[in-house]
Amino acid sequence: MFSRLLTVSFLIVSPAIVLAGPSIGQFEIKELEIEVGAIELQSQNAYSFNHPNRTFINDNGDVEFDENEYVKQRHALEIEISPTHFMRTRVGIEFEKERFDDPETLAEATSYDRLKLSEIAFETIVVLQAPTEKQLGIGLLAEFELAAQAEDDSKSITFGPILQYHINNWQLSSNLYGVYNIDGEDQGKWDFSYASRILYQQNPQWSVAIEAYGTIDRLGNSGEIRSPLGDHDQHRLGPIIYYAINTDWQPKSGFNPATDEEQESSLSIGIGWFFGLNDNTPEHTLKWSIEYEF
Repeated sequence: MFSRLLTVSFLIVSPAIVLAGPSIGQFEIKELEIEVGAIELQSQNAYSFNHPNRTFINDNGDVEFDENEYVKQRHALEIEISPTHFMRTRVGIEFEKERFDDPETLAEATSYDRLKLSEIAFETIVVLQAPTEKQLGIGLLAEFELAAQAEDDSKSITFGPILQYHINNWQLSSNLYGVYNIDGEDQGKWDFSYASRILYQQNPQWSVAIEAYGTIDRLGNSGEIRSPLGDHDQHRLGPIIYYAINTDWQPKSGFNPATDEEQESSLSIGIGWFFGLNDNTPEHTLKWSIEYEF
């Protein structure tokens, strides 16, 4: 009992050392199909259950918590524009409900902050080779993220290849990224992130897939600070189902069939359940997405 009270006491009076955790992005597969002039609105969402226990050490009176990424709830709102047949750009904002980075008590160390705006992101995808039947599609992604909160000066750059291959009704996709922290905590830290999928399109409306997402935390000895609590890789795998609706629509007024073309819009909804594959990953993650293209 005395040791527990002592632990709580130094947690209250001692500052916590905060480090950068693994770069856990949205659970989304980037694709290479582009329709010139299309605009897409997206909502990417995730909710995690049964997070790993948080660990800490007392380093000469300073408390250091593990730097694992604990996000209980995440909602991203994005708009995507395709100005050419080989490039599309995206801007988005992200809301997160995550554990406190610098808790003042042991109870707060295992509690979550309120859901709040956390990041602003800008993304560009360039298609080097469009995917066709039995021909590998190749593209490149570059994304810049910065913290939305004034007290957080972290920024990162994500870039890497997008690979996509089609065989009949099957689609194989893999996104392989390097993530570089260019500012804020642990500047110069490199992570490796991946997102992969095996998808079967049963018909134009329904598709089923197995998706995998993961991050290898801190490549080599990169970064300015290395925690004695070690790195925290995360890996998830699970099924997901997609339902798509294609709708042709015409403006209510001002539409001239002789000069204007009918426009096509589509709505896609996905829902999946991912399982954590190691001790650093939440046991379960629910993902759902809504995408509307017009």
